[in-house]
Amino acid sequence: MRFPTIPGFDQQALEKYFKNTGMMFVGRIGSLAIKMFVGIAVANYLHRENNGILNGGTVYIYFFSAIATLGLDQFIVKELHQFPENRDEILGTSFWMKVFAGFSCIPLIYLAYLVYPAKATPYHFVLILSTIGVIQAFNVIDSYFQSQVQSKYIMQVQIAGNLVSAAIKMLLIYLKMPLVWFVYAYTADFALLSIGYFYTYQRKQRSVFNWSFNGKLAAKLLKYSWPLIISGIMVSLYMKIDALMVQNISGPKEAGAYATVANLSEVWNFIPSVIVTTLFPAILNARRDDIGRYNKRIQNLYDLMVYISLPIAVIVTFTSPLIYRILPFKPEYYYSAPALSVHIWSGVFVFLGAASSQYLIAENYSKLTFIRTGFGAVVNIGLNLLLIPGMGMMGAAVSTLVAYASATFVILLIPKVSKQGVMMLKSLFLISLIQKIIKK
Repeated sequence: MRFPTIPGFDQQALEKYFKNTGMMFVGRIGSLAIKMFVGIAVANYLHRENNGILNGGTVYIYFFSAIATLGLDQFIVKELHQFPENRDEILGTSFWMKVFAGFSCIPLIYLAYLVYPAKATPYHFVLILSTIGVIQAFNVIDSYFQSQVQSKYIMQVQIAGNLVSAAIKMLLIYLKMPLVWFVYAYTADFALLSIGYFYTYQRKQRSVFNWSFNGKLAAKLLKYSWPLIISGIMVSLYMKIDALMVQNISGPKEAGAYATVANLSEVWNFIPSVIVTTLFPAILNARRDDIGRYNKRIQNLYDLMVYISLPIAVIVTFTSPLIYRILPFKPEYYYSAPALSVHIWSGVFVFLGAASSQYLIAENYSKLTFIRTGFGAVVNIGLNLLLIPGMGMMGAAVSTLVAYASATFVILLIPKVSKQGVMMLKSLFLISLIQKIIKK
């Protein structure tokens, strides 16, 4: 198949990136379908209270995921793109950095649980889940295949891992196993992916046993990634603190219902991740070769994010009651539909935020991500304290929407990147689209 010739684009490169994006979408959509089916089955089996207790345990893992990953993923891609001959050194250094960080997170998670324990969620659930930080160190292989624009291998691992995971969870439901088994199963999800990454890398005539650690490279990576680590913690706070606050303020039953809202709303968030991850090498190339094309690609990326996220938000807003009945959830979850109609709009700002983050990384402005995510976290926590006691999950949904919008557009107040905020506003209000139509 040949794609139409587009002036200014290399035909072979265009087809390569398009094919790679398609592969990533297939993998994510396949994984999404499997996870959604099994997630609903698990939620129905556990009922609202146990579903809330399980979700409360996973929240702590999200809080410290930025420390466990060290914010390295995009920088690994960037290093591999610039220095492909240092592959084993880059991957080995990143891997051991993540292993060390994963072990370091276990006592930190314990301290967080002591400071703000999740209501009704026992610590041994959290302890089991805290091993995920170490297990996911093999995700550096994912970054390697991204740098090679070979996401079909990641697609294969994700679909196979999710199929095995789904079979395990459905077996647990069939055998009527207690809640703790689902905690182990959730942890096993990450172990399955790591095993798949390891096997795939070895199968491609490469070996993890050739990896090596370089202290100078580790220092270099940390120098660039530490702002992303801090901002990642803030992202986790303003993305997941609402779930924990709902559980502690309104109880685990309300938290279990709200977990379905968050899952259905955030299920689309893989789309911007796939797009920006796949196009990041092309954006870097444009920055190196042609600044005009680089700026145009950034604007086109913002436009694309709005073209995808806006219709999703509109459709889900008007069909949320139907969604809960079709999927199908048990009737005890139906009252969550109005909260979903509000929460889904936060996705528009997630899409735009993901795109602008790539610009910050490309321009070495990653320190600014701390400002935007920190601001979002403060807004979210403050609004949750005000709204959840009286509005329950609806208060959490409103807080999340306002926090996401605030975090995305706070860059309007930062002079050296305010232009990006203006570009995002042009996309959000379809001004850029109108300009393109007029030019035609």
